Amino acid sequence: MAEFKKPLKFKTAEDLQNKINVYFEDCKEQEIPLSITGLALALDTNRQTLINYQEKDGYENIVDRAKLMIENAYEIRLINNGRSGDIFALKNFGWADRQEIDNNIKVGRSSIDELITSIDNIKNADK
Repeated sequence: MAEFKKPLKFKTAEDLQNKINVYFEDCKEQEIPLSITGLALALDTNRQTLINYQEKDGYENIVDRAKLMIENAYEIRLINNGRSGDIFALKNFGWADRQEIDNNIKVGRSSIDELITSIDNIKNADK
């Protein structure tokens, strides 16, 4: 079965870049927050099409940079306002809530003796 290939919406990388620039300028002028969905709508396309262009030779850096600018906007809003919606959006960019705990406790013999003495003191205090 032959694979049907849809013609490119943006014939050149420059055409795509120009449309992206218009989106960013419109958002700035109208004071509208940047978003991936907003970019897709401005390009009269959808998120999956953006992903497809991101994987296409000659277009990948343009989409990567646009997404990075949107990620930066979310990060700035988070720093300035601390909104949970911005946290959620950043998680879609690969950010994660992470707390690292070092479980490798190094205990020498004197530390064990001190711990035993402390436990004995607590027990004796209760008597």
